Amino acid sequence: MRTDEFDFVLPEQLIAQHPPEQRGASRLLYAHDGILEDRRFAELLHLVRIGDVLVLNDTRVIKARLFGSKESGGKVEVLVERVLNDHEVLVQVRASHSPQAGSILYLAGATSAEVLGREGEFFRLRFPADANVLDLLERYGQLPLPPYITHPANDVDEQRYQTVFANVAGAVAAPTAGLHFDEAMLQALRDKGVRIAYVTLHVGAGTFQPVRTDHIHEHTMHSERYEIPQATVDAIAQTRAAAGRVIAVGTTSLRALESAAAGGELVAGERETNIFIIPGYRFKVVDVLLTNFHLPRSTLLMLVCAFGGMSEMLAAYRHAVEQKYRFFSYGDAMLIERKP
Repeated sequence: MRTDEFDFVLPEQLIAQHPPEQRGASRLLYAHDGILEDRRFAELLHLVRIGDVLVLNDTRVIKARLFGSKESGGKVEVLVERVLNDHEVLVQVRASHSPQAGSILYLAGATSAEVLGREGEFFRLRFPADANVLDLLERYGQLPLPPYITHPANDVDEQRYQTVFANVAGAVAAPTAGLHFDEAMLQALRDKGVRIAYVTLHVGAGTFQPVRTDHIHEHTMHSERYEIPQATVDAIAQTRAAAGRVIAVGTTSLRALESAAAGGELVAGERETNIFIIPGYRFKVVDVLLTNFHLPRSTLLMLVCAFGGMSEMLAAYRHAVEQKYRFFSYGDAMLIERKP
C-alpha cells in the first residue's frame, strides 16, 4: 500500500491548541456498522455495556525537555526519548553541531550529562551518579508538548496533558485518548458494571513521526516498552467468558494488548514492541477502540484504518473535518467498533 493513500487535508484551525475547559467536554464520533454518529464524550457511559472491560494506559508523562549548552558554548535542546536506568537516557539532540562522545552537556543551569555515544538517531547520556534521572527531570525539565502545539507548556498543560490515572513515569507523550476521563466518569463506569484494567506503555516521541517512505511496508516502526499485569490478563479472560467486549482506550493500549497476544494468547509481562498495525492485520484482543484523531500519513491513522476499515475510517475523517471536530492530543475523540 502507498503512504499517500492515508493522506487527507486538515485545516490548521482544527488542530486543538488547548484542552477543553473541563475533562470530558469534548465531542465523540461513534463509528459502527458503517454508520457515523455525532455524540458527546459524556455519552460514552451509554455506549459501553455492562460486562465490558475498559483498558487504560497508566503511563505518566515526564518533563522530558531540557535546554542548555555544550562545552563549546553552543546552545543545545535535549528531548528524552527513554529512561534506561537511574542515570542513563536515550535522547534526541538539537544543536548546530552534533555533540561528540565523551563531551559534557550543561543543562537547565543546574545539572550536566556526559554524552556516551550515539545509538541510531538517538544519543545516550549519563547523568551524575548522586541523583536519580527522573528526579532531575521533574526538577529541571519542561513538559514536552507535541510539535503541533505552538505555545510553550504552561500551568494548565502541566495538569491537563496528563491523565487522571497516570501512575508509572516514563512517557514523553500522553496517551491522549485517556485525557478525556475524569474521576467521576471512571466511577460511573465502575458503577455501571464495566471493569477497569490497566497496561503501561511508555509513549515515545516517535509516535508523532509521519511515514516518510512511499510504501508503508518500507517504514521502520519505533520501539516502545510496555507491561501487561496479570490482573489485566485475568480481567480480559473474565470479560471474554461473560461475552463482554475489550475496549482499548487509545492506540497505545491497543498496541500493548495486541503485542502481548502475538503468540495467539494474551500473556502478562514486560517487553519491547515495534508492532506496526496496518490494513490486513487480524486483531486478537481488542473489540472496540476509543481514540483521538490522528496525523495524516501516520502509523496511528494506518492502525485506525486496519481496525475500522480503510474506506470507512477515511470517510469518518472527511466527516470529522466537515463537522469541524478538533484534532490531535487536545482534540475530540472517536469510538470505533472493529470491522469484522
